[in-house]
Amino acid sequence: MALRSPLLYRALRCFCLGAFALLNRDVEDGADLPFAFEEHASRGRPSLYEYRPLVRSYVETRAERLAQTGDAILALDELKREPAAAIFARAHSGAKPNETDALFRTVLLPLLEKVAEGCGGFDWSDEAFDRAYVELEHSLFGERRAYAAVAPLVGVSAGAQVELGRGIRLRVAAAGELAAHWPEANGLLPAQFGREPDRLCLLELERQLEGPEPPDAPGELADAVTALRLATSAPIAAGPVLFERLDWRPFGIRPVLPIAATQPDGEPTRLDSFRGGLARDLLARVGGADEDPDLAEALDRWELSLFASEPFRSEQLRESLTALLGGTDGRAFFDGLIGALQ
Repeated sequence: MALRSPLLYRALRCFCLGAFALLNRDVEDGADLPFAFEEHASRGRPSLYEYRPLVRSYVETRAERLAQTGDAILALDELKREPAAAIFARAHSGAKPNETDALFRTVLLPLLEKVAEGCGGFDWSDEAFDRAYVELEHSLFGERRAYAAVAPLVGVSAGAQVELGRGIRLRVAAAGELAAHWPEANGLLPAQFGREPDRLCLLELERQLEGPEPPDAPGELADAVTALRLATSAPIAAGPVLFERLDWRPFGIRPVLPIAATQPDGEPTRLDSFRGGLARDLLARVGGADEDPDLAEALDRWELSLFASEPFRSEQLRESLTALLGGTDGRAFFDGLIGALQ
């Protein structure tokens, strides 16, 4: 196997060997390693059942101990010397993320879990480690990386995937999708997510990265929420957090912007093809609001009006139209609209 970084290979291999010894010692001391029986049925033949240890959750519960081992410290020092690992050191999670924690969570822990899954437990296999390491090297030293961020969405349902542009889509969440990559996800989802018709969808951003900086996913998904609210008048919100992955490896967890994470009052709706197309057109225009101060102010005031009660709601709408259409025209349009409604 041709190695791009033999020193990194050795350091990560020593970390995994030491971690296997620690984890296996816990099993020998009586710790329960959870497992699942998977049925493999075939027509005309008896079903076969596979015993599959659930090593990921077992490893996650011992992450703090694993991070304090000497092998982990040496492996992290080697990763910090590797420029290709810079993007992983920028991962976001927790109240005060730092480079060491980010590298441990996004590189060492997933590598260990991948090796353990390949071994079917904690009986070491050089072949399982080499397969996992080759995959990691491809991610570290590849010219491009596949980045994705997903956020739970409430207030809207959809029967099919809706492309919103800018690499953003709305789609139905697969069962257990978030928990499979982020074990802590179940405690970070909106109430009743996955159980109610208007709480089954995700907003997803996908990008090919060529540099060391991830995109501004909170800002981009907040723009998508604004476009969906404009297109549907539904009480749509995302979050409260978004989940990031890099080359299909867990990368980080970040809060969604408060304006997008707060759900307005209203009745949920279903996103059809017409309003999906309208949301796509609106998102293209919302993305240019930073270069148009009047449009940015109009959008901000309109969105704030969704959470206000009268008379502040009407005042925010009046100021929104004033910023959008100009002082005299905006006020005249609003006053005329209110008069027609009355």
